[in-house]
Amino acid sequence: MGRQGGTPEEKRSECLSRLAGRQQITRVLAAAGVGSRSRCAGLVRCGRVTVNGRQTTNPQDRADPFRDRITLDQKPLPLDHACRYLLLNKPYGVLCAFTDPEGRPTLSDYVQVPGVYAAGRLDWDSEGLLLLTDDGWLAHRITHPRHKLPKTYLAQVEGVPDQQALVALRTGVVVRGRRTAPAEVKALDQEPDLWPRSQPVRPYGEKRWLRIVLREGKKRQVRRMTAAVGHPTLRLVRIGIGPVTLGGLQPGQWRD
Repeated sequence: MGRQGGTPEEKRSECLSRLAGRQQITRVLAAAGVGSRSRCAGLVRCGRVTVNGRQTTNPQDRADPFRDRITLDQKPLPLDHACRYLLLNKPYGVLCAFTDPEGRPTLSDYVQVPGVYAAGRLDWDSEGLLLLTDDGWLAHRITHPRHKLPKTYLAQVEGVPDQQALVALRTGVVVRGRRTAPAEVKALDQEPDLWPRSQPVRPYGEKRWLRIVLREGKKRQVRRMTAAVGHPTLRLVRIGIGPVTLGGLQPGQWRD
């Protein structure tokens, strides 16, 4: 269910896209914007609803809005309230916004879908997975630290972190007066299979890739964490949000 207050998207009580599988027909009708549950139950009892060509008069009957043919007064059930979910591989040097008064590259250069916005952010110099949606409920679940949704990053750092540095990253380091939450950190034995960055990383001596999983999202957190243990981040790529991954998307590509 949605939250009280917030944007119009956040106020939406329910979204068809979250009605997974077969649900009570009254819930499906209400989520499609037909009316309240009680009003929808009345419509069903009056015989104004069909499921796969069969008239239903029992409000307890179930249907799947994306698999079953549901009609109201012989018209297909409107799916206007189905939310949109896009995965974008945000390129390096792109602002995580759709407009910029200074004319810098933005998300609108790659995504021309109205009504969606970023659920969480990536800095302009970071790359990788970005979820765009008009589902305020899901955006809140992704971004609010209370839910501790894991985000997975690949970070190329300067130098070779020793065991002491890795333990510090895992247990928490002090960043701007506050200790970060415990994180999963693993030093990779070989360079990950990533696309070339549009602006190559400045040449340094030894470099090492780390796989870092965070369950909080402070501003520029990965960069500040690695800098705090003496290994500044040279390149940062987000590859996962919860169970969702890039799945072969190249920079600038997106998919539903």
